[in-house]
Amino acid sequence: MRFYQHRVALLLACLWVTVVIAACSQPPAQEPAAPAAAEAVQALRTETDPVERGRLLIHGGGCHDCHTTKNPDGTPDMTQMLGGHPESIVITEPFQFPEGSPWLVAANTTLTAWSGPWGVSFAPNLTRDPTGLRLTQRNFVIALKTGSHLGTARPILPPMPWTEYRNLPDEDLEAMWSYLQSIPPIANRVPNPIPPRAQ
Repeated sequence: MRFYQHRVALLLACLWVTVVIAACSQPPAQEPAAPAAAEAVQALRTETDPVERGRLLIHGGGCHDCHTTKNPDGTPDMTQMLGGHPESIVITEPFQFPEGSPWLVAANTTLTAWSGPWGVSFAPNLTRDPTGLRLTQRNFVIALKTGSHLGTARPILPPMPWTEYRNLPDEDLEAMWSYLQSIPPIANRVPNPIPPRAQ
C-alpha cells in the first residue's frame, strides 16, 4: 500500500512539474500592435460624416456652455443655439470685485460674458449669419491652433480653452467648422471685448 502511495505522490509531483514547465515555455501573449489601433481610429475618422463628427465635437467640447445663451433655469436656449452673447444684454464695463475679494473671474447670468483681469470677453456668434462666424475653414483652424482671434488678429480671450482645442487634428477642427456652417443662422451682433479697468 505504501509503495502505491509513494508512486501516486511521485506521479502527481511529475505532473505538476510538467504543467509548470509547459506554462513557462509558452510565448507571452502579444499586445495588439499600435499601428493597427491608429489605423482603426483613422478609419473611423474617414468613414464618419464630417458634419456629424463636428456636431459630436461641438457638443462634447462644451461649446454650448458659453456660446449658447441660457434659459432662466440655466439650460441652454437652443432656439439661440451657438448665437453667442445676446446683443440685448448690454455690459459696458468690467465687473468690480469688492476690495480684498478672493474671486478673479465673474460671469453674467447667461454665461456668455466673462469678466477678469483681461477685461470683459463676450462669447461670439458661431453661426453662419453675417453677424456671426466670419471665418474661412482655414482661418478657423488657424485660430484654434494659434489662439489668434479670426486666425490673424488679437489673442483669443479667456475663458475660451483654445489651448485644448489646438491639440485636435486639423480634420477634427475642419469637421467642427463644417457643423457650424450647417446650423441655422442667428442674427445677433456680439459686442467687442471691453479692456480692463485702468489701474
